[in-house]
Formats: sequence, structure tokens, C-alpha cells
Amino acid sequence: MDVARKLAILADAAKYDASCASSGAKRAGNGKGIGHSTGNGICHSYTPDGRCVSLLKILLTNVCIYDCLYCVNRISSDTPRARFTVDEVVTMTLDFYRRNYIEGLFLSSGVMQTPDYTMEQLVEVARRLRETHHFGGYIHVKAMPDASPLLLAAAGRYADRVSVNIELPTPADLHRLAPDKSQPAIIGAMSRLKDGIDEARASKRSRYQPPVFAPAGQSTQMIVGATETTDSSILATASALYTTQRLRRVYYSAYSPIPESDPFLPAKPAPLVREHRLYQADWLLRFYGFRVDELTTSEEPNLDMRVDPKTAWAVRHPEQFPVDINSAPREMLLRTPGLGQRCVDRLLRARRLHRLSLEDLRKLRVRLGLSKPFIVAADWRPSATATTVGAPALHQPLLWSA
Repeated sequence: MDVARKLAILADAAKYDASCASSGAKRAGNGKGIGHSTGNGICHSYTPDGRCVSLLKILLTNVCIYDCLYCVNRISSDTPRARFTVDEVVTMTLDFYRRNYIEGLFLSSGVMQTPDYTMEQLVEVARRLRETHHFGGYIHVKAMPDASPLLLAAAGRYADRVSVNIELPTPADLHRLAPDKSQPAIIGAMSRLKDGIDEARASKRSRYQPPVFAPAGQSTQMIVGATETTDSSILATASALYTTQRLRRVYYSAYSPIPESDPFLPAKPAPLVREHRLYQADWLLRFYGFRVDELTTSEEPNLDMRVDPKTAWAVRHPEQFPVDINSAPREMLLRTPGLGQRCVDRLLRARRLHRLSLEDLRKLRVRLGLSKPFIVAADWRPSATATTVGAPALHQPLLWSA
């Protein structure tokens, strides 16, 4: 099979992995080879000067010894198979980089023979790019959970980001749909990567300058909707991973049926709006001070599909509103619908000069259509029942940015 045919198969097989964006990696060229990576986002992201940057996103192989029911590349699937050699991936990455097609490599793989054997191949690609060709571009390697600690450490030395997919939010889900995998092994691999990242950061603050270890951190991915697990459980797992493993990102992938899928799996895909709401809730957990038990409740363990999670929380807590934008603390402003982090920072600076009106908020780019029922301004006060009477009008699909 020629390389073009392999690329068509293995690039298509990699499309199901969403956890391929980067932030925080900065690697300068050494003058001997080609390429460098900056702190800007990678994988179809935009830099401040308007450039679109992207990755070569492929699998080393879609041959896999595991039989995960949700995976199109499982051993029992009759999908066309292909496998790159290490030399083919290295050559293709360098050629594409020189042609300005890509700014880095995202490399994952099915598990062939054993996790260690597969991980050796992935690490060898990164090693040759770094040491033989002095490649300074971005490299993201997807790690095998059961790979040896030495191989995980080697991946961290050569790659900007090393990530392990948790796959499903609970051990019971994983046992049911991916019996060859275990959550303790996945968490163990994450912990070893975290230890390496922590050690490199601690040493960086001392006189000793150690080799760089996964400077862009680690991420993971969860499939949403393949089981009946609630959004509350999904977010609880994500929150625990942020706290204990200090992940950069948890990615959510809405389940999509595959050909000849198992009867255990749903016949219909998970709604993309659910994936969208989980990303919004995830953002609130990381940057807005919310807890999982505030975004979901025992009575409503799933996020509202009609309205963003922050607005849903505000509607459930009318006693907290309206908020006076001229005196409220930053923490409460961040919990107000229509007010994002940048908007709140601008608002806090502006209100030092004078009391803010609706026109001032409009100039500060506050989403007044969403925020007006929840705020008090110099020239505005909502009616006593605005946050509840106005709730149905707010219950519309929204492209949320706050």
C-alpha cells in the first residue's frame, strides 16, 4: 500500500480524537534543524495576526488488539487497515512542514501487539524528529495507558504534550464497553506524566535546568452519550482530573454510531448540543468558580439543553439577583449571565471612574439581551420577577461566550 492510501485511511481514523489542541508549548529552533513552536493554539486555531495553524493528525496504525465496542478500529471491525512505518511518519511530517501545510504533529495509534511495542514506535517517531532532524515544531503524542513508565518518560522528553484518553467517565462504563482497559491503569499513566511535569517545573525554578518535559501539559478525552451516565457524573470525573492530575483540558466527544455497532450501544448519535453544554460547564468549573453540584442537581443531573449552564444556575437562584454592576464583587459578576472574564475585568476598571449605565455596558460589549434581567445599572433596574418571568425567553439555544 502506498503512503497516499495509508494517509487517507489513517487520517480519517484519527478524526474521532478531539483532544489535539495545544496551548503553552514554546520551543525555539536550535539553528541546526527546522521549525519552532510558540504558545499559540495549534490544530485549526487562529493566531493574533490572523494565521490559521494546524497539525498533521494521524494514527500510526488503526490495527488494534482491543475490542472497544464504541471504536471503529476495534479488532472485530472490518474497517480497512493500514500502518505507517516510523520513517514514513518522520518523512511526511518534515515534508509537510517545509511546504507550510502544518505546524506540528498529532500522533496516536491503535494498540498493535502490546502497549509497550506500540509506545516504542510512537516515541521513536518523536525521538527521530527531535534528535536526528532537529525538528522544533509542535508534537503531541497519545500515550498507551499500560505502557511502561520509562516509555512514558521518554515520550514526555520529546513531545510538547502527552495525553492519555480516559475514554468513558466511570469504571463501570469502561468495563462494559472497553473490557481490555481499566480506569486505574489510565489514571496511573496520568499520574506518572503529572509527576514528570511537576518535577520539570520545580527544577526549572532552581539553578539546575532539566530537559523540557511535556511543556504543554496533558489532556484527555471522554465519549459522551455511549452510556446512560449523567452529565453530573461526567463533570465530577472531569473536575477530579483537573484537581488531582492538573490536566490542561478535558475534551468531550459526542458518541456517534459506527457501522455494525454493538446492540449495547445507542442507535442514535448523542446530540451535539450536549457536548456543547458540557464544554460550557467545564469552562465554568475551571475559570468561574462553579462547583459540579451547582451546575447539576440530584433532581436534574443533566444539563439543560435549552440554555447555557450559567443562565440555568441564575434562573434557579433568583435570590442572588439582580446584581449591582457598580458594587458587586468580581466573584458574583462572573456568575452573572452575559458577563465573561474579559468583560468583568473591563467593567471593574471602568466603574472606578463613574457609575456605569446600560450604554456604558454596551460599549464594554456586555451581552445586554442576556444580562439585563439579572443586573442593576445606574439607569436600569429589572422588575422584581424578571429573572423568573423572563426565564422562558432565555431558554433558547445560545452560542455562549460568557
